[in-house]
Amino acid sequence: MSRRGAGALTASPALIGAVTVLVAIVAVFLAYNANSGLPFVPTYDLKAKVPNAAQLVEGFEVRIGGARVGIVSQIEPEREADGSTYAELTLELDKRIEPIPADSTLLIRPRSSLGLKYLELVPGQGRAGFAAGSTIPLRASRPEPVELDEFLNMFDAPARTGARAGLRGFGDGLAGRGEDVNTAIPEFVPLLEDLEPVARNLASPRTRLDRFVAELADAAAQVAPVAEQGAALFVNLDTTFAALAGVARPFLQETIAEAPPTEEVAIRDFPRQRPFLRNTAALFRELRPGAAVLPSAAPVLADAFEAGADVLPRTERLSEDTADVFDALAEFSEDPLVEGGVRQLGRLASSLRPTLAFLTPAQTVCNYATLFFRNSSSLLSEGDANGTFQRFVIIDIPEGPNGQGGPSTGPADGPSRENHLHYNPYPNTAAPGQTRECEAGNERYAIGRTVIGNTPGNQGTVTSGQRGAGGRR
Repeated sequence: MSRRGAGALTASPALIGAVTVLVAIVAVFLAYNANSGLPFVPTYDLKAKVPNAAQLVEGFEVRIGGARVGIVSQIEPEREADGSTYAELTLELDKRIEPIPADSTLLIRPRSSLGLKYLELVPGQGRAGFAAGSTIPLRASRPEPVELDEFLNMFDAPARTGARAGLRGFGDGLAGRGEDVNTAIPEFVPLLEDLEPVARNLASPRTRLDRFVAELADAAAQVAPVAEQGAALFVNLDTTFAALAGVARPFLQETIAEAPPTEEVAIRDFPRQRPFLRNTAALFRELRPGAAVLPSAAPVLADAFEAGADVLPRTERLSEDTADVFDALAEFSEDPLVEGGVRQLGRLASSLRPTLAFLTPAQTVCNYATLFFRNSSSLLSEGDANGTFQRFVIIDIPEGPNGQGGPSTGPADGPSRENHLHYNPYPNTAAPGQTRECEAGNERYAIGRTVIGNTPGNQGTVTSGQRGAGGRR
């Protein structure tokens, strides 16, 4: 009976069709969910932080050494406390690779040139591993590589246009210059040899070439607003150089050729010009006061030159007589007796030097010689209807013991207020060794007191006929 039941099952078309539909549905379900993993299969779940998901899509593979070990089941954008962003990936991995070492790294790589990606997992060497549900930190994610599609995206329409223009320009420039190119290639060898230490220096971290390039970018950003003016500058430079091309040979060529020997002559001779320049500067400094008064003195000088133009022709006879005088002086100087007389004058001047040094301040500081002659002249010339003062002025001599009107045995010393001797034989005249004062004639008259010699205190250096201290007249 059971055999009959089994045969009845296989003999039923409806039942066979139902089983076939059920199998097809299960196959389609499994095929649809293949990218998300097979159902009812246990997985090793982890989360991973990456700086950029880089066009990853949920369901993309996770590989180790090129072999598929899981899938990316979920991608979520996240934000750090400092405001930076990252992507958090949920990984469903095979249980057989559990646990992954804690020093493992991640790298998002291209699967094909069509833009497909996969997550490359590189296990580390550490003993500790990530437990299920752990998060692989951001530091484990390697820097994002340059993808093929990103590289190809550089060649956009402007880049392609520029490349075509560059190729056309280089092609036109190199056309028919094969021999020159062949000659240039061997000549590049010493250039490259010299370039090697330069490149080594530029590659050194101490050179800070990266900072230089960054600053160049900043400089370019600053120059960008005036790009049109810069282009106009080059246009004007082209005009200038085109004008210079007409005089390049032989004039500019000779100038450049003669510049080195000219500089050598300048280096050799310019230091010798320093005394001349220094003296010239001093001369102009001394001429500055005269130049300041030249506008007011110019009319007077013009009159003097005009008068001199009339007078100088008449001085011819004077010049001849002057020449005779100098001839006579020359003959006189050649006389042997003159030399002895000059020596005697020298000895006389030497002997008079202390006396003159002592007497000179009496005139240069105190003006006494001038005052003496002025007072002498006034004494003999000034007066009234009775005659000059020297003839009729009466000097009243005070009376008393030892008075000046008669013989005395000592200086007059009272008893009256007038009978006192005031006498200073060597008054201070600012001579060497004396107080700088003009005492003679400036002493205060001490009434009722005998004074012999210098008076106490400094009487100053101002005398009659002077404008200020120091004997300046």
